[in-house]
Amino acid sequence: MSTKGSMLVLTDDVIVSASTISNVVRELQIEGCNGAGPLIITQATSLSQLPLESSTLDVVISISRTIEFPNDHLYKEILKVLKPGGLLVVHHTSSMGPQTGKATSSIERKLLVAGFIEAQSVQLGPALTAQSFGIRAKKPAWTIGSSFSIKRATKSLPKVQIDDDLDLIDEDSLLTEEDLKRPQLPPIGDCEVGSTRKACKNCACGRAEAEERVQKLGLTVDQLNNPQSACGSCGLGDAFRCSTCPYKGLPPFKLGEKVSLPGNFLAADI
Repeated sequence: MSTKGSMLVLTDDVIVSASTISNVVRELQIEGCNGAGPLIITQATSLSQLPLESSTLDVVISISRTIEFPNDHLYKEILKVLKPGGLLVVHHTSSMGPQTGKATSSIERKLLVAGFIEAQSVQLGPALTAQSFGIRAKKPAWTIGSSFSIKRATKSLPKVQIDDDLDLIDEDSLLTEEDLKRPQLPPIGDCEVGSTRKACKNCACGRAEAEERVQKLGLTVDQLNNPQSACGSCGLGDAFRCSTCPYKGLPPFKLGEKVSLPGNFLAADI
C-alpha cells in the first residue's frame, strides 16, 4: 500500500531513532509528504490533545514499547487529526512473547471502539526486529455529519399474473346449510316482573338457579326479605361487614329491623 501526504510520528520514549522510523515507513510502503520529513512528537503520553488541526494528516505512526501507548484518549485525538481515509500504524518495538496474539487483539478492539476501521495485524519484514509487531487501521472515508443521496431503484417490481385456468374456490361454497341458518335467540322471560313471582319455565336470567340455592339453604320468606349473616356484623356498617354481605353499601341499622331506604336515596345530591 502506498500512501502520500503529511505524516506524524508519536512515541512514548524520550528519543526515537531515524532508522526506526525509516524502517517502518519502508516496510509499510508509506511515502512522506512531497519528500518532507515527518513531524515527530516524543513523550506523547502526557499529551491531553495533539497540537494539530482536525483532518490535516494522511499518516500517523505510533512507536512504543508497551501496549498502554497510545491510550484511549490519544486514539481519539489521532482519529481527529487524520484526514478521512487516513492511515494509523501502531508499531511496538518489543514482543509480548506468547501473549502477542492477545495483545494485538486487544489493540484492534481499542481501535474499533475509537472509530477506526479495517484494524488488522501487519506482517513486518526483516528490516525490523523480529521481536516487534504492528497493527494498521484507517479512519473512515466519510466525515461526521456528511450526507449523501440514495439512488432510487430504476427497476419496477415484478408483476404477478394469475392464470385464467387456475381454479379458485368460492368462499360461500365452504359454508354449510347449518352455517347459513339464522341463530335463534333465547326467549325473553318475565322473571323480573313482580318481587314474588317465580322463575319462568325456560328461565335464562339466572333466577331459577338462585331460587334453587335458596331452597337448598332452607331460608324463609322473612329471612329473604331481611337477611342476616352468620358473623352478626351486618348492622355495624361496611367497615365491619364481610365481602359477601348483602348489605354492602347500606347505612348501619339495628339487628332485627327491616332495612328500608328513603325514596330519594338514589337521587343526585346536586
